[in-house]
Parts: sequence; C-alpha cells; structure tokens
Amino acid sequence: MSLRHRTVPPQTGRPLAADAAGIEEESYNIIPVNNLLADHPSLRFPEVRAAAAALKTVGDLRRPPYVQWRSQYDLLDWLALFFGFQKDNVRNQREHMVLHLANAQMRLSPPPDNIDSLDSAVVRRFRRKLLGNYSSWCSYLGKKSNIWISDRSPDSRRELLYVGLYLLIWGEAANLRFMPECICYIFHNMASELNKILEDCLDENTGQPYLPSLSGENAFLNGVVKPIYDTIQAEIDESKNGTVAHSKWRNYDDINEYFWTDRCFSKLKWPLDLGSNFFKSRGKTVGKTGFVERRTFFYLFRSFDRLWVMLALFLQAAIIVAWEEKPDNSSVTRQLWNALKARDVQVRLLTVFLTWSGMRLLQAVLDAASQYPLISRETKRHFFRMLMKVIAAAVWIVAFTVLYTNIWKQKRQDRQWSNTATTKIYQFLYAVVAFLVPEILALALFIIPWMRNFLEETNWKIFFALTWWFQGKSFVGRGLREGLVDNIKYSTFWIFVLATKFTFSYFLQVKPMIKPSKLLWNLNDVKYEWHQFYGDSNRFSVALLWLPVVLIYLMDIQIWYAIYSSIVGAVVGLFDHLGEIRDMGQLRLRFQFFASAIQFNLMPEEQLLNARGFGNKFKDGIHRLKLRYGFGRPFKKLESNQVEANKFALIWNEIILAFREEDIVSDREVELLELPKNSWDVTVIRWPCFLLCNELLLALSQARELIDAPDKWLWHKICKNEYRRCAVVEAYDSIKHLLLSIIKVDTEEHSIITVFFQMINQSIQSEQFTKTFRVDLLPKIYETLQKLVGLVNDEETDSGRVVNVLQSLYEIATRQFFIEKKTTEQLSNEGLTPRDPASKLLFQNAIRLPDASNEDFYRQVRRLHTILTSRDSMHSVPVNLEARRRIAFFSNSLFMNMPHAPQVEKMMAFSVLTPYYNEEVVYSKEQLRNETEDGISTLYYLQTIYADEWKNFKERMHREGIKTDSELWTTKLRDLRLWASYRGQTLARTVRGMMYYYRALKMLAFLDSASEMDIREGAQELGSVRSLQGKLGGQSDGFVSENDRSSLSRASSSVSTLYKGHEYGTALMKFTYVVASQIYGSQKAKKEPQAEEILYLMKQNEALRIAYVDEVPAGRGETDYYSVLVKYDHQLEKEVEIFRVKLPGPVKLGEGKPENQNHAMIFTRGDAVQTIDMNQDSYFEEALKMRNLLQEYKHYHGIRKPTILGVREHIFTGSVSSLAWFMSAQETSFVTLGQRVLANPLKVRMHYGHPDVFDRFWFLSRGGISKASRVINISEDIFAGFNCTLRGGNVTHHEYIQVGKGRDVGLNQISMFEAKVASGNGEQVLSRDVYRLGHRLDFFRMLSFFYTTVGFFFNTMMVILTVYAFLWGRVYLALSGVEKSALADSTDSNAALGVILNQQFIIQLGLFRGFLLAIWNFIRMQIQLSAVFYTFSMGTRAQYFGRTILHGGAKYRATGRGFVVEHKGFTENYRLYARSHFVKAIELGLILIVYASHSPIAKDSLIYIAMTITSWFLVISWIMAPFVFNPSGFDWLKTVYDFEDFMNWIWYQGRISTKSEQSWEKWWDEEQDHLRNTGRLGIIVEIILDLRFFFFQYGIVYQLKIANGSTSFFVYLFSWIYIFAIFVLFLVIQYARDKYSAKAHIRYRLVQFLLIVLAILVIVALLEFTHFSFIDIFTSLLAFIPTGWGILLIAQTQRHWLKKYSIFWNAVVSVARMYDILFGILIMVPVAFLSWMPGFQSMQTRILFNEAFSRGLRIMQIVTGKKSKGDV
Repeated sequence: MSLRHRTVPPQTGRPLAADAAGIEEESYNIIPVNNLLADHPSLRFPEVRAAAAALKTVGDLRRPPYVQWRSQYDLLDWLALFFGFQKDNVRNQREHMVLHLANAQMRLSPPPDNIDSLDSAVVRRFRRKLLGNYSSWCSYLGKKSNIWISDRSPDSRRELLYVGLYLLIWGEAANLRFMPECICYIFHNMASELNKILEDCLDENTGQPYLPSLSGENAFLNGVVKPIYDTIQAEIDESKNGTVAHSKWRNYDDINEYFWTDRCFSKLKWPLDLGSNFFKSRGKTVGKTGFVERRTFFYLFRSFDRLWVMLALFLQAAIIVAWEEKPDNSSVTRQLWNALKARDVQVRLLTVFLTWSGMRLLQAVLDAASQYPLISRETKRHFFRMLMKVIAAAVWIVAFTVLYTNIWKQKRQDRQWSNTATTKIYQFLYAVVAFLVPEILALALFIIPWMRNFLEETNWKIFFALTWWFQGKSFVGRGLREGLVDNIKYSTFWIFVLATKFTFSYFLQVKPMIKPSKLLWNLNDVKYEWHQFYGDSNRFSVALLWLPVVLIYLMDIQIWYAIYSSIVGAVVGLFDHLGEIRDMGQLRLRFQFFASAIQFNLMPEEQLLNARGFGNKFKDGIHRLKLRYGFGRPFKKLESNQVEANKFALIWNEIILAFREEDIVSDREVELLELPKNSWDVTVIRWPCFLLCNELLLALSQARELIDAPDKWLWHKICKNEYRRCAVVEAYDSIKHLLLSIIKVDTEEHSIITVFFQMINQSIQSEQFTKTFRVDLLPKIYETLQKLVGLVNDEETDSGRVVNVLQSLYEIATRQFFIEKKTTEQLSNEGLTPRDPASKLLFQNAIRLPDASNEDFYRQVRRLHTILTSRDSMHSVPVNLEARRRIAFFSNSLFMNMPHAPQVEKMMAFSVLTPYYNEEVVYSKEQLRNETEDGISTLYYLQTIYADEWKNFKERMHREGIKTDSELWTTKLRDLRLWASYRGQTLARTVRGMMYYYRALKMLAFLDSASEMDIREGAQELGSVRSLQGKLGGQSDGFVSENDRSSLSRASSSVSTLYKGHEYGTALMKFTYVVASQIYGSQKAKKEPQAEEILYLMKQNEALRIAYVDEVPAGRGETDYYSVLVKYDHQLEKEVEIFRVKLPGPVKLGEGKPENQNHAMIFTRGDAVQTIDMNQDSYFEEALKMRNLLQEYKHYHGIRKPTILGVREHIFTGSVSSLAWFMSAQETSFVTLGQRVLANPLKVRMHYGHPDVFDRFWFLSRGGISKASRVINISEDIFAGFNCTLRGGNVTHHEYIQVGKGRDVGLNQISMFEAKVASGNGEQVLSRDVYRLGHRLDFFRMLSFFYTTVGFFFNTMMVILTVYAFLWGRVYLALSGVEKSALADSTDSNAALGVILNQQFIIQLGLFRGFLLAIWNFIRMQIQLSAVFYTFSMGTRAQYFGRTILHGGAKYRATGRGFVVEHKGFTENYRLYARSHFVKAIELGLILIVYASHSPIAKDSLIYIAMTITSWFLVISWIMAPFVFNPSGFDWLKTVYDFEDFMNWIWYQGRISTKSEQSWEKWWDEEQDHLRNTGRLGIIVEIILDLRFFFFQYGIVYQLKIANGSTSFFVYLFSWIYIFAIFVLFLVIQYARDKYSAKAHIRYRLVQFLLIVLAILVIVALLEFTHFSFIDIFTSLLAFIPTGWGILLIAQTQRHWLKKYSIFWNAVVSVARMYDILFGILIMVPVAFLSWMPGFQSMQTRILFNEAFSRGLRIMQIVTGKKSKGDV
C-alpha cells in the first residue's frame, strides 16, 4: 500500500462528517475544502492539502475595504470581495482549483521534494494552458498582455490570482461562455485592475488606493454579464425564434467576433459604456460582424470554390479534347495523345483560364453581394478589398479575352500556326503565369507546411499586409497545416481518388457522349410535334442530354471517395489489429496470453518498465509482438508469478460479475467463464472452464493412439496444447483431492488412496508411467471417475452408490491397471489392501461427504464434473450474443496499441456530462404493463426480444429469494423496472454505464497500491463469485434491490470487500458524473415521477451530481434564475444543495441542448470531459481502459497533441428489427470505418455527437464543447469540431475502447432523425465555420472536409436531381418529336438508340451509389429490402437539405427513441411523407407513364425496362417504404380502418386549438411554414421550380386528337381556356355550396345538375364538330392535373395577398384538399391490393423482423398480440 495514505478501517469508505473543531460544516461537492480536518478519504493526499494551503497565501495583500476580513478567507475570497463575485461561484471555483492543482501535482514525475507545498511548475503550467487563448488574443490585437509574470522569477501567488480571476469570470459568465474572446476582453480589463491593486497604485481621481470600477454584492453579474446578456437576448428576440433571416440579427459568433478587432477597446471601453452601439438597446447597433449568413446554394460555391473550379476546368478541357479526337484503330490513349498534340486543341484548352477568371469574378461578386452588411465606418478596408477583388477579376477576364482573340486573329491572318501566332500564344502564357502566382505560392507553402503555419501564426503586421489580398484577417483559421508525413498521406489518398475519377469521367462519361451529341447537333429537318421556339436548332436537346451527365460528373467523387475510404479504412484497421478476435473460437486461441496482455496494458507502467529512456518504444513493440503472437509463451510466467495471476483473476472475475449483474450471462455460464481461486492444490493455472472443455477426452484419445510411446513423447504431445496440459493436470490433482476429501482421514481406505497416488506420482517423476500402468485402461477409469464425480455432484447424494463406484474403481486400479499383475500379498505389502480384507467391505464406513453448505467444495466438484463430462468445445458459451461480442472486443483491444496506464493517482482526472431534459429515467409499472392496440405491452416485447436475458433475470431473482414470478410485481418491482429500463434508451441505463468508470477506478486504485499479501489474500478470500452470496453488505455502487442488500444483483463489486478506504477518495478525485437535468427543479416542484427516479439514481451512485436551472419568483412578475448542483448525502439521507450560482436570465437563448450543457459545465471537474448523450451506455470492461485513453493527451498525433479524443461506438439497437439493423449498419460504418479514415490519414475528423473526450481546459477557454446560436447551430455538436480545428486543435480517433449507443428503430423516428441531420447540414452550408474551413484548409483536406460533411448531403440531393433531369429530358425528347426524327433520319437505326443508352449507362453508374448502396452489405440485407430503406432515406435527406438552404425551417425534432412495435396509421404516414416522398414519387411515376405512352423508343419494352428500372425502383421505394416497414402494414382490417381515418382527417374542419394530427387543414397550413419565413429569392426559386408542372400540358395538348396535328402556339393558349373554365365551374359550385347547401339544398343540387348538363353538351359538341375523341379526356388528365398542382404550389407562395380575397383563398384550400384526396387514394390502392393478397402480411412481418426471427423470437405473437399464459 502507498505510504502516502494513512491507514483507516475499511468501513470508512464513505465521506464522514467529522469536525472535531466544532465548525459548522457546509455541503461540499467532492472534497470538503473548507474543512481539511474532516475524515474524508481524499484528504489523505498531501497534494490536496498543499493546493488548499496555496490558496490561503493571502499574506500581505491589501485587504478589501468596507468588509471585515476573516482568517479563513483565501485568494478567491479576496478576489470576490474586490470584484463582486458570488459566494457560491467562489466556493465552486475553489474546489475546482484545489482538485485540479492537487491532481496535477500528483502527476509530477519525478515528484517534488516537498509534497506538502504546491510546486510552482504546476501553477505555471496550469496558467499557460488556461490563459493560452487570452495570450493569443492579445498578440493578435497587438495588445500587451496583462499577465505580469516573468518566467525567470515565478510568483505562484500572482499566477494563482490570474487563474482564479479567469475561472471566477468564466464561472459566472453564463451564456457569455459561448463567446471566448468576449471573456478575454473582460479578463484583460479586470486583470489590469488586479495589477493596479497588486502594485498598490493610487486612483488618479481621488488619490486613494486603487479600487476596481465595479465592486459589491453581485457587481460582476449585474455590471458586466447582464448588459451583454441582455444584448444577446434582444438579438434572439429580434430573430423571432430563428425564423428571421440570419443576416438581420447578431448571433453568438457575431457578438464574439466584435472582440476580434480594436473596436472593442475604442467603442466599448471599460467599465462598459452602455451607450455604445454594441448594445442592442441604444439606437443603431453594430450589425453583423465577421460574416453574414444568407440562404442560397451559392454559399456552397463560395465556401468550396477551389473544388468547383477544378471540376469545371477539367470538364471543359475533357470536352474540348474529346470533341477533337479522331476515331481510328489505335488505342484510346494514343487517340488522346494525338488530340493533345494538335495545336488547335492546345490553344482551345487555354479557354480554361477564361473560365477560371470568370469563376473568380463570380466569387468576388458573391462575396460583395452577400457580405455588404459588414461594411461600416470602422470596416472601410473591408469594402475596399471586396471592390478591388471584383475589379481585378473583371480585368483578368478582359485581358484573357483580348489575348485569346488575338491568337485566333493572327492564325486566321496567317492561315497557319506561324511564329507570330506562336508569339501571341506565349503572351497569353505569360499572363497565365502572372495569374497563377498566388496558386504557385500556395503550392510551395503546401509542400513546406511548417513555413505556412509559422507565417500565419505570427502576428507581424507585414504578414497581415502581404496576405490581406488573399484572405481576410481572422483570429481563427490560422496555422491549420499538418505535418509533412500527414500531408503526404492524405495527399496520396486524394491523388488516387482524383486520378480514378478523372480517368473514369473522361473515358466513360465525356467521351461516349461526344458522337451522339454531334449526331443530334447536326440532325436536320426535325419534325417537331409542338410549337418550337428555337427554330431548327437542337442545342436545347443536346443540353438536356448532357445535363444529367454533368450532374453525375459533379457528384461522383463521392462514390470514389466511398470506395477508397473503405479500402483505406480496412487497411488502417488491419494495421491497428482490429477484429483479430471476432468470436469465442479465436478468443480460445489468445486467452492464454490474456493475463499478460492485461498486465501489460491495464496495470501501471511504472511496475512494468524500469527504464524510461531511449528504446522504450522499441521494447514496447517487441513486447506487444510477443503477446500478440505468443512468442516466448508468456502464460508460462503466470504459474511462477502468482501475484500477476491473481490480479488477472480479480479483473476477469469482476468483468464476469458485471456481465451477471446485467443478466447477459447465467449462473452456470459464470462458473464456466470465471477464473476460480487456486484451491485443491492444483499445480497449474486454472483456466476458465469453457477453455478446458473436451480437452481431457482429446488427451485420452492421444494416449490411446500412442499406447506404446514413452512417457516423454506422450507428455510432449499433450503439452503442445496449453489448455490440454492444464486440463490433464487439474483433473488429476482435483480427483486426488476429491478422493482424499470424501474419505475419512483416519481410515485404511484413506491410506490406500494416498499410497496409490504416491506410486503414480513416483512413476511420473521417473518417466515410467506407461511402463508401469496400462494406458489403454485409462478410458475405463475415466468413465468410473465420471460416475463418481456425478454422484458427488448430485443434490441428493446416495452414499451407497458412491461406495459401489469407489469399490469398482479400486478393483480396476489394483487388479487391472498395473501392467505387471500384482498378487494380493504384493498389494498388501505395498499398502494397497486393508490389513483385514474379510472384516468389512472397503469404503463402506469410510465415506464422509462435506456438508451442503460448503459451497466452495461443491463449486469445485461442479468444475471437475464439467471438465470430465463435456464432449463439445463450448463455442456457444456464453449464449448471449452481446456478451460474446463484448468479451471478443475487450480481449481484442488488449492486443492493440494503446498508451500504458499510469497509476490511478497519476492519471488525468475527468468528468462525464450528460444533457437531460424530460426523457424516461426508469420505466414505471404502468408503462411496462400498458398494452398497444395490438395487445402488446412493453415488458412482453422486451421478454421476447431479450428472451435469454429475461431467463437470466428470473434465475437471479429466484436466487435472491422470490418463489413465484408474480412476486416480481411486488417485492422485486424495482428490479423488474430497472431490468426493463436497462434495455431501453433511458437515463438509468446511461447512468449505470457511466458509473462503471467509478467502479473500475476504485478497483484499479486498489490493485495499484495493494501489496502481494493483499492480492494473495484477496484471491483466496474471494476465489469465486458464488461464495460471495450472503457476504456482500455495505453501500452499493450500482442499483441494489431495496429488499435484499445481500444479493448478488447490483451489489458492491467483489473486490470492494478488500478495499482499504483510500480507493474511494482516489476515485472521487479522478471522476465525477454530472447530469444536466435542466428542469429537475420544476419536476421536483410538480412531484413528477422523473424527479423521484433521479433522486433514486443519486442515492445509489455517490459520484453522480445533478445540475439544474432553478426558477425563483422575485416579485413584480420577475423571476431569478440559478444554476444549481445537488447530490445525495448518505449521512443525512437526503438530497443536499451544493452550489447555487445566480444567472443573468433564462438559460435558453439559443439551441436548448448546448445551453443546457453550458450551464452545467461549471460543475464538471478534471482535465477532460466526456460528452455522453441520453441514448448511450458504457461497459465495465471498457471503463478499465479509460486511464489509457486519457494518456493520449500526452502523445503527439502528427505535429499536435490531441484536443478531442474520438471514441468508437457500438450501436446496441441493431437486433430489434431489420429496420433497426439497417440503421445500425449505416451508423456503425460511419462511427467506425468512416471516422477511422477521417482521423487517419485524412486529418479532418470533427466531433459527431458523442462520446468524444474533450481537453476540458482547452475548450473551456475557447467557447465550450458546442455552439448554441439559434437555428444556424441546430447540429450543435459538429460545430465543436469545426471550432476545434479552426483554433488549431487536433481530433483523433481511438478504437481500442468503445461506448454503447442507441439509435432510432422505427421508420418515422429514423426519418425525423435524418430530417434533423439533413436540416443541420443545410444550415452548416450557410455558416462561417464551413466557409472558413473551406478556405483555410489546404486543398486536399478541404476535399476531405467537403465530402464528409455538407458535400455528402449535397451529393445525395444531386442524385435525386439527376433522376429528375434524366426523366424530364427523356420526356422533352419524346414529346417534342426529336426522338422520332432521330430514328427516322438515322441511316443506322441504332444511332439514336446509342444516344439514349450511352447516357443511360452513365446515369446508372451515377445512381449506383444511391439505389444499390446496400450491395456493400450482406445479401441478407437485400432480401430484407435494405435498398428500399436506403433509397427512401436518400429522399428524406435531399428534401430537408435543399429546403433548409432555400427556405430555412431547421428545427430540433424529438424522435422519442422508444420501442416500435405498434402499427402507424395511414394518416400519420401521409402527414410525414406526403410532400417529401409521395408527391415526388407520383410526379416521377407520371413522367415515366407519359414517356412510356409517347416515346417511340419505349415501344420496345426491353429497352424501356433497361432505361427506367432504377427510376421505377425509386418511385416504388418512396411510396411503399412507410408501409413495408410498418408493423401490420398490410393487414386488411387495419388498412380499411386507416382509410376511414384518413377521410375523416381530410374533411375535419378543426378549431383554433386543433393539431395537425386531427385536421388536414391545420397540417396543410403547417406544411407551408417554410414559405412564410423565406426571402424573396426563396420565393422566386420556388416558383421557377413549380413551373415544371406546366410542361406536361404544353407537351401533351399537341398530342390530343382535337389538335389535329397542329403545332401552332394557339393550341397551347386554347388549352388554358379549359383550365379557366374548370376553375370557373369550381368557383360556381363553391359559391352555390356556401349559399344554398345549408338552407336551400334543392337549389344547390339544381346548380350541380345544370353544370353537369352543360359539361355533357360541351363534350357532345366537341365530338360532333371537332376531331375530339373520348381518349382525349383521359390523355388531357395527364396534362391538366399537373398544371393544377403547379398553380396550387405557386398560389401557396403568394398566400400573403391571396388571403385578402377569401373566395380565391378558399378555392385554393378546396383544390388542395381534392389533390390530397387524390394522392391519398393513389397511394392507398397498392397498399390495399397487397393487404388483400393472401400471405403477404406474414411475409412482410418476416421481412421486418427477420433479425429477431433468426434469434428464435415470437414476433408473430407480438404483432398479432397472442400472449402465452406463462408470460408475466
């Protein structure tokens, strides 16, 4: 045990309120800093006392005036009294500082000479880290830092004052914490005032000692924080909940970036000038700062202009070269080179520079047009730069144009490429060189990245002046280049990707299109079938032909990226040794090296490596190789090193105990998996039983085969397998011990057995066993022993039968086993017979079986029985798939490369932070019992999904005392509710998972400091898990049944009975868990069940803290807001409040989740903070590796140390249904392989949610762990990654540790999640972070960044646009007559067909990614229609990404994350998917039908199918997916009821409070929300897109018989008469209905009758007097229905003025209702048909729940609600 601790009795593990001095004790969080005499385990550390003492060194500092100074005050109190900080803020930061400084001092190596005083190096290092951003800010602005400390003469007290001041500012800054440079400004001025106080300066005005400008109670909050907070709040109010355009109001970033310029000093001043235009309340405000977000797709071009320039230039060059290629018999490469050699082609290629300069002009114009609000009197230079950019770009265009035209003029004059013409070319090239100077410079700096970093990070004005033209001055985004090695890695990756893409594009996209394009271009005498506006030109047709090809060209890098990243990810995973142990079979092979691997990786490196000098890494590498591949047989050392073996056993058994507590293994499996204690004098390692199974039989068969072989050879063969050797020796030793145990010691039988075993031992030692005994008789002895052990193992042992078996064994051993038969006399002489054989039967009175209470004995008997009887290899142990996966992953991870573990005392401290709002904590009894409409309860569902875990749970409960299952609802109700909650996505599950960190740290702290005697005694005492039963009292770490504290379930870990007491203090200092439960206060006030359950969680977990926002009425209708931290006090047995920090106002100004995280952040502790969401879980065995992970912060990854440690996630919801599996597969590929490649080699991994670990102090001073601006930061997590990268951080990814994660499992939940993510990416496109990363990253990292963030969603949308472009283009060619003319004109009838099929081939290749993404997955996923799901998801992403960029409307969508077994009604599906999927699918289906009916090519059905199969697949997927993946989606009765419900919903008028779920009208109104808030540009784009529906009418009316082949434009104009007539008829009917239907119903019917008669007369007249035919009626529907829909969509965009004319608006509403009825019927028809089809429903259920079927579940019972009587 460490000498640093005082020994205390083990029972004082909990903090005790010991205060001998009688001082009143106040509640504390982790350590009682104010009472260092308390008997608290953390106070045993001298470092804690040293840190607290350092804060007490007030010494001769000038005392604050007007207050009485007390002896217990320290430096933080001194600061608070001068500057007006809150008392609880001071208390919070005092503990914060003491904890951090103590932990930092513990990590010092070598330790300081005086451990009772704080080392100055610790304080200096802390100050530099915490104030690093402030120092950079001062340097950037050219201001002198107000940290007056010389490195030569350190002043620890002064450093503590600076650190304390910053932390006090930060702790009280509330929402200002999102604005780090604002805090820097505040600190700068307050540090200046602090310096004046420390230097005893006098006030210039009064001559008195200097005092701060603000002091007194809450002065800092009211005088500094509140004014800035009020400004933020006023801006948020002006945004109208984020619906107003981003350019009209300032968000957090705008306000923060105000402090990036000198303006803050000149305008804002100090103390804050409330009259400044910075503050919202005073007249004209500053306006946007740094960047203006606007809703336009052009921002994709603005942010990633280098990418689009590259794509545009190559496409242009490829078309020029391909157009000029001369087809001949040479190879394709020869043709290409021949074309490139032609001077004409070379000159034409120079036009790419015209294009490039044009794109520069576009960029400059976009910059000026979008960013003009930034211009003010203070930013004149910015205006000048934008203006000059536009002028310069325009000059380049003019210059290139003039030079280029001069070349061709000269050539035409000379009629050849003369020397003069060549001179003109050189002139052009000189201009190109000048044009490319910036790019050449950038390339040079790209090759020397450290030079670029140096130049960008220096704040020399000369550098700012030189780079002013190329990039604006910015505090972030400087020095982002990576090291040379990383540079080479990701550059190589992208060179391969781009080379493949451009090769593919040229030869398979561009070149095949040239010949058809030329044919179509030159096609003469086209017989157009409509009025043609362009004369005889086919340019528009050629453009339509190229459009989808160009779209695919622009997005297919995404496909190549996916392919190459998969390959690279697999290679990186291979080198990281991922997946080497994937199942229990592979684990068996490696388990023998397992103990050494645990010792090497999980035990502190001080015990492993004596030398820390050069060559350590090499030694580590050699050691890992030995472990990984078994060189040197490391397991042999275990037998000689019992301490290592016992440590391994303690850790392994604790893991198995955790598995048992979670009910993923049974009691029997625990016995098979555990490492038993070394009892019964076994002389080898006692491996887990499942490894030894069948080995004894195999050894016997070997012995039988080698019957004549000598001992040495036989033993050599057996020893080749470690487990076989151990099984043989253990079986022998155990049988020997068993026989001597069950036979009375003083009997002759006992001495006979002893003698016999002595003879065997002697023969073995002398290697004469095979010559002394008959080896062929071993099987017979084996069978007899099997019977004997079986009898002893029986619960009701029959002694008589035991005697009989022993007698049989004796006869075999004495009469048959010896090779040389022995006479009775010989046996008697050797002591193998009784002295008086006739007096009694042998063994009759000599047997004495141990008492049944001797659990340890019978446990060993069961183990021996298993070794003897098992005849299989037990590959299925454990049965539970999750247990097997976790064991395999944990064991595999120990053979991967990870940092060595420090001692727990020396590890980095960390916190876990979980934001929680109002989700489930623990399922209630009612929730478990309530049934769905199908008769399914949540508990029943869980019982079937987790059948084996339910069985294990019941086994555990019966072991803990229940007799019948009904008692689960009474005495064990809490356990039952927890069991169910641990299988959902609840807070209880997350808390249990996170508290494993605490449990693991306590165990590791014990193992770190335990002596060999402690370990040996511990192993003997614990030995087996089962022997603990009845012995486990005391406080628990996990959840304990309230009625049975001695039970095995959720009890203290087995090792905890060995703890000395200091382990609790160590673990508390290193770990704390804060749940940011924002509304816990109101939940308590309302006595909601969540509050009670959260209190229960605190009660059961001592390291758990709850942070919430308390709202306290302050009178006059005002409310005070406080950040409050509470814990459960086990002595007082109640919840106690620890800290209460007043806030300037409501927490939620921006997005809710980051604001919730931010308010609780001040209560976290440690060097790191792990962000864990409410849908996550962790595992005990993974928690053991946390200290290894935190060591990554000390290692360089590239040229930087990490600031975010990415952690692998396991999706635990994948087994619920096939849909959950698809989602799980998609998510898993991203969180493992995807992020692996992003981190290495691409170096662009961001923060994608959780469970990443943040460098807490680095982020604390740089804006926190997320961003919170309204709407723009809807995907708050990823902005932490953006911010980290822009500020020079480094994000890594580590796969030797994992955290569990739940995902949505129903289609509606998944779609809402996809919509949220897609909307978030739409907002990211507009953000300043993406713009800066797009410009500040080097070219290749920019590509990586684009294609893994917003580019992925943009390219998804491009896939959908390609389908539209392709199908609309086909319809145009068919209806216009171009297709027919091409077929008629072509001498080769296949030429036109070639045009289409060439194009179609390219489209298919492009769409391959979208439609057949699941090809990369298993064939089984295809059978389960995964392609349907992925195609449907693609539609969701495209819809919400595009809509968000154009119109906004991004919002948080709560998905629920519950279990999905209930049927979703047709109405709900229609509401969710009508606009995003159904209407679009109907539109595409209509295009395909029109094309089929009017295209001459489509007459060949095979060609039509080949052309349109993927399009039809998309249509079917978008319509049918919500029903295919809906439980009972094709149940006939449910379909009938659904349709009735749908019609009721359509016609229900609704009231003011009606929700969209009840009324179609309300839903239709809400669907247009995005149009209400969009800008003019959004409306214009929407109208342009809606005009496409008029094309149907234009194309089809000329095909009607009534047109009689006319192509006059008047035919189209006349068709609008019909539209107008139908609309008038509709208005008449509506007017008549409103006027007559209620009171004069007969008149209403009369009007209807007259209109019908009129319509019939018109049709008859048309039939008689025109070429009109009945078929025209149906054909015209294809024309006029889309037109009506287009008019309706345009009317919706103009609702603001249409609503002024109620008759028109009511007509619009009525028409919209009719269209939705039509769409609903069109979608319902196939659903109804499939519901009517016999057997289809059962097939759909099989597809939907196939994963569950494969695990033997009763899904059909679940869906049909048929429960068996035995179900609880």
